[in-house]
Amino acid sequence: MKEFEFTLKFSLRDSELPPGEYIDALYQAGCDDALVGLGERGRIALTFNRKAGTADEAVQSAVRDVLTAIPDAKLIGARANDSFSNHPIN
Repeated sequence: MKEFEFTLKFSLRDSELPPGEYIDALYQAGCDDALVGLGERGRIALTFNRKAGTADEAVQSAVRDVLTAIPDAKLIGARANDSFSNHPIN
C-alpha cells in the first residue's frame, strides 16, 4: 500500500453549527489520518495522509468516512499533492 496526501473540502448544511462540533465524529468515522481545517463557517477541509492501493481508493474511502460522520456534507473541492497529480480526483 502507498500513502496518498490530498485535501477534501466540504460545505456543511447546518452552517449555524460550529464545524468543530464534527471533530469527534470524524475521528470515530476513520478520519484519524486527517488534519481538519475549520477556518470558514459552513465549510470544513480535511488534509489526508491515507494509505491505499490506489489514489482513487484513498480518495473514495476518505469521502465515505467524512459522509459517515457528516451525512449532509457536500464535497465542493479536492486537491491532490504532487505524489499522485497524474490521478484525477472525480
